[in-house]
Amino acid sequence: MELFGATAFSWTHSISSSIHVTRSFYVKTCETRRFRVWCSSDQAQKANQMTVSVTGATGFIGRRLVQRLHADNHHIRVLTRSKSKAELIFPVKDFPGIVIAEEPGWKDCIQGSNGVVNLAGLPISTRWSSEIKKEIKQSRIRVTSKVVDLINDAPDAVRPTVLVSATAVGYYGSSETQVFDEQSPSGNDYLAEVCREWEATALRVNKDVRLALIRIGVVLGKDGGALAKMIPLFMMFAGGPLGTGKQWFSWIHLDDIVNLIYEALSNPSYKGVINGTAPNPVRLTEMCEQLGNVMGRPSWLPVPDLALKAVLGEGASVVLEGQRVLPARAKELGFPFKYSYVKDALKAILS
Repeated sequence: MELFGATAFSWTHSISSSIHVTRSFYVKTCETRRFRVWCSSDQAQKANQMTVSVTGATGFIGRRLVQRLHADNHHIRVLTRSKSKAELIFPVKDFPGIVIAEEPGWKDCIQGSNGVVNLAGLPISTRWSSEIKKEIKQSRIRVTSKVVDLINDAPDAVRPTVLVSATAVGYYGSSETQVFDEQSPSGNDYLAEVCREWEATALRVNKDVRLALIRIGVVLGKDGGALAKMIPLFMMFAGGPLGTGKQWFSWIHLDDIVNLIYEALSNPSYKGVINGTAPNPVRLTEMCEQLGNVMGRPSWLPVPDLALKAVLGEGASVVLEGQRVLPARAKELGFPFKYSYVKDALKAILS
């Protein structure tokens, strides 16, 4: 080894002495190598960048998804009905390069996107009149149909390769005893009907486009969804379960549902139906007890069925009935849930 080392050094020294290599040569060579490494890293980053069009971007899940895409330097195109509202939520100074388009501009946004995420739909936590029920269904089917048509009509060279389309665990109907996974049949109530038609519309997408249908459970986060309505009641010492509290509560933390959608965009293994729920659903009584414990408040004041029905009408079924839904497909794919237990999720949200 010493002989090799000495010989190598002498050989190098002899060569350098005989051809008089200058210091500037070494400096330029090092700079060139650093430049090549930097360019290679930059090119790799650009190769991993996606252009993603998002409907429902101004909603609870959509806002966090756009933030995640922006943080990872992807190109974002927000498809909205209200450009002014979207511009308030996603100001250019905070989201440089973001494109915000109302319906006439959706075609140009979708063409050239790598993927489309469809999250649009009227919230269901309201009193259901016949008109509201019609709008709950049509708001989902109309936007999904438009997105699918625009994808299908796009020339092959600029057609998105993946569509991630939201649906809901309401697909399964409700039960206090049955356990549902992606292989379970659909229920026979109104929300199950909405979900069936919603999914059927997405399934019309071009067969060359990878489709992931995410059946989303109750999303937990501080700034929206069910938890934002429950927290004020517990703060006033007026918290408790709704109805009997025996109904199943299939929940998922906001970060996990966003990560699941993100993974479905980029991972070709994510296709077909995937339940967007945490691995450990709980009954509503336990959910409320855990929320009370984390907040240092009692969970003692149940809201009677009759009171909910008086306020929400048929819409009370959303909170009075539930389903125990397991994320069998996500676990099979190895999706890494950050929050598998509701207590941990609530602590993270309220810390």
